[in-house]
Amino acid sequence: MAALSGGETCVKYLMFAFNLVFWLAGTTVLAIGLWLRLDPQNKVLLEEENSPYAFYAGVYVLIGAGALIMVVGFLGCCGAIRESPCMLGVFFFFLLILFAIEVAAGIWGFSNQTKVVEDISSFYMQTYKDYTSTGDERVKETLRLIQAQLKCCGPGKDTDESFKETCPRGEPLEELLIKSCPDAIEEVFDSKLHIIAVVGITMGVVMVRSRKEFIKTHVSDVFWCVHNPDITHSDI
Repeated sequence: MAALSGGETCVKYLMFAFNLVFWLAGTTVLAIGLWLRLDPQNKVLLEEENSPYAFYAGVYVLIGAGALIMVVGFLGCCGAIRESPCMLGVFFFFLLILFAIEVAAGIWGFSNQTKVVEDISSFYMQTYKDYTSTGDERVKETLRLIQAQLKCCGPGKDTDESFKETCPRGEPLEELLIKSCPDAIEEVFDSKLHIIAVVGITMGVVMVRSRKEFIKTHVSDVFWCVHNPDITHSDI
């Protein structure tokens, strides 16, 4: 393989550095998605039979996009180091797909925020009604787990005293101030849907802006390297 010129060597290592940052960003998105998926507050509420899965749709998009960003960053790094046009072509193709996925996840998070909270609250209320009407021990245990994770008790202030044995136990003052479960669900899942939306849209915007800045940097650095022909591989 022919030796690279100074300008080409500059571009090669700048491309590698950019894609390394890109790979690290993918790792961050994947970690956030896995945290949202595996958080006990979510698992206990959403892994029961007939539970609503709307919230997980956005989480799965983040997980998939994060994994894809890591793959794309890896392809970009390898393409730059190995000087492979094929790998770099695949990199740019997936970059467009990633932009669409990330922005879609962000829009989904904002547009479905109310629906997701309503679906989860409805699931909780149905579980509560099933227990109060049947006294089923399995349903009771489900309610106990949900309320322990969300630190809530019942659907409102007028919760039946017999139901309170499923609620988290604590100091008398803590029990007096404990939230209703619909309020706790709204608080917890509102914040997490905002995470999906903000991460998705932010990553999409950052990808576009960083690509523009990267191209501008390439142009200026190539001109600099070309006008400094004494630069060598070891100087980079």
